[in-house]
Amino acid sequence: MATTTSTESLNTLRNLFRSKDMVMAVGLVFIVALLILPLPAGIVDLLVTINLAISIGILLLTVYINQPMEFSVFPTVLLLVTLLRLGINISASRLILLNGDAGKVIETFGTLIVGGNYVVGVVIFLMLMIIQFVVINSGAGRVAEVSARFTLDAMPGKQLSIDADLNAGLIDEHEARARRRSIETEADFYGAMDGASKFVRGDAIATIIIMLVNILGGFVIGVVQRGMPFMDALQSYTLVTIGAGLAVQIPALLISAASGLIVTRSTSEASLGTDLIKQVSNFNTLAVGAMIVALMAFIPGLPKLPFFLVSGGLGAGAYFVNRIKKEEALLLQQQQQAAAPIQVSTEPETPEDMLAMVLVDPMELEIGYSLIPLIDDEAADNLLRRVTGIRRQLMNELGLILPVVRIRDNLRLAPQAYRIKIRGQEVARGELMLDYLLAIPGSDADETIQGIKTTEPAFGLPALWVPEPERGRAELMGYTVVNPISVLSTHLTEVARSFAPDLLNRQMVQQMLDQLKSKSPASVQGVVPEMLSIGDVQAVLRNLLRERVPIRDLSGILEVLANHAGVTRDPNILSEAVRQMMANVLSSQYRDDSGTIHVFTLSPKLEQELRGSLSQTENGLGFQIDAGLAQSILAATGGQMEKVAHEGYMPILLCPREIRLAFRRLVERSLSSLVVLAFSEISQGTRVKAHGMVEVK
Repeated sequence: MATTTSTESLNTLRNLFRSKDMVMAVGLVFIVALLILPLPAGIVDLLVTINLAISIGILLLTVYINQPMEFSVFPTVLLLVTLLRLGINISASRLILLNGDAGKVIETFGTLIVGGNYVVGVVIFLMLMIIQFVVINSGAGRVAEVSARFTLDAMPGKQLSIDADLNAGLIDEHEARARRRSIETEADFYGAMDGASKFVRGDAIATIIIMLVNILGGFVIGVVQRGMPFMDALQSYTLVTIGAGLAVQIPALLISAASGLIVTRSTSEASLGTDLIKQVSNFNTLAVGAMIVALMAFIPGLPKLPFFLVSGGLGAGAYFVNRIKKEEALLLQQQQQAAAPIQVSTEPETPEDMLAMVLVDPMELEIGYSLIPLIDDEAADNLLRRVTGIRRQLMNELGLILPVVRIRDNLRLAPQAYRIKIRGQEVARGELMLDYLLAIPGSDADETIQGIKTTEPAFGLPALWVPEPERGRAELMGYTVVNPISVLSTHLTEVARSFAPDLLNRQMVQQMLDQLKSKSPASVQGVVPEMLSIGDVQAVLRNLLRERVPIRDLSGILEVLANHAGVTRDPNILSEAVRQMMANVLSSQYRDDSGTIHVFTLSPKLEQELRGSLSQTENGLGFQIDAGLAQSILAATGGQMEKVAHEGYMPILLCPREIRLAFRRLVERSLSSLVVLAFSEISQGTRVKAHGMVEVK
């Protein structure tokens, strides 16, 4: 039982001494004890050293903080170090009067610093007191007083601003409470600093009084009690007293300087040294100052060396400042150029910001931060140049003008990830490894290589990320090796092809019509908007792009539309009519070097059944067949596609014109890569080779 009680008592004491408040209480008791209890000279040396270290630490802390509120306990610290300094002064005075000696540190201050001359010591001590009392402390107290007054006067306005932001929903209750607390802390701080400056003033006065008492008391003790000669007693006790005063007053001067620094600081994002160097580093000031000082060296009677040294220093400073400014300007220019296509997305705050969100970019590319080097404008091959090439390629292939691709960095993405958006919606994503190459195995790849397994994002093919030294070996083994930027640009191109109909908006169609009208007015006049609206033309062009039919020949397309617009305005029927006119274009897209198109067809029985089930639905032409038959058709068609693709040809289905559109609609969701051509869309001189037939049992 006794053991348990003893253990609990030890734990309680241990917890008490671990408490920060307990440490503070013990420190205060120790400071008070300094005023009462006598201490040996060694302890006084230690305390003088601690006092000096604390003063240096506080001064450095005020230099490195960014704003005064980061050291809001400074007024209390000022009181504590003042009490500590007074306690040390009393302890040193007790030793001086009793023993005529106050330790090695104080002795060094009295002999080394003032050269053993008590008259010089008194003069230096008084000068330090004047600097601290009249200059630093007086100015710091005035600044603290004015700051406290201005802070209190501004409090109502700041409170109203917080209430307005809270009522507008710009901030929540938690943030409003934090901001109110910050205002109160700032007002309390400057008010406390106004009062704390009186501590330093009182400490200076007390130090002067203590020094005079020590000199007079020491002189009386030395002459009367110890029988020392008059001059010996005066010099001995005065030197020790001056040493004690300097040992205590130098840290006091540092604390006064720290108080002046902290009350004159304004809120900043950097430390005092950074702000000071940044703001005084002016090339013109340094250069003109160097020239003026150099000219002063030629005044008769003045020594030339100091002026030339100072002038050289100012000139060197001007040179380095000019050099740094040029480097910063160049770096800023490079960052702006690199970040020009990047728009950092921010959360909308005002109704105007939210209204801007109504305009959605047609195509966006968001990249993780590790992929930002891909848009480096200084690189020989970058993504911005690739986008220009993609735009030119799509124009040649489809006649589609690719809109501006907005490239943004997105910190929410994985560092090596990217995603592609069409009209604000994600349609594709992938990951890149910039230090590797993507190796895609070909059909003749005879063996595997070591690498990081992945999937080629554009076509979903199995692939490997391999290091650059493996490139030659991979190519020899039948792999197709591409760099990361080519992977991304290929994916971007394929997405643009697949979503070409969505990228063709009314504004683009209008611009295409305006361009055509400026060169061939008759092609547009009388057709748009007299016979067809822009929306009708857009629907036809979108239907063509949906099956990757080029729309470059806009003049020929409008001629066909003009010929058929009097009969129907159905975009689907008009699109089929345009396709008949473009037989040469369609055939040239899919035939090989020998002029042959490799296709598969529908069996006569299935063709007849589909022709009989053809009907007009609310969405246009379609087949009235049951789900089982539709599933069988899709399965059989998929089998033929695999067969043709295995032989190395693009899967193309050839069927009668009247059922082409309906069959395309039947398979477009499940078999989107299938090309469906009508017999009438094969141009003269093009040979057709059939590789199979879709049959349904």
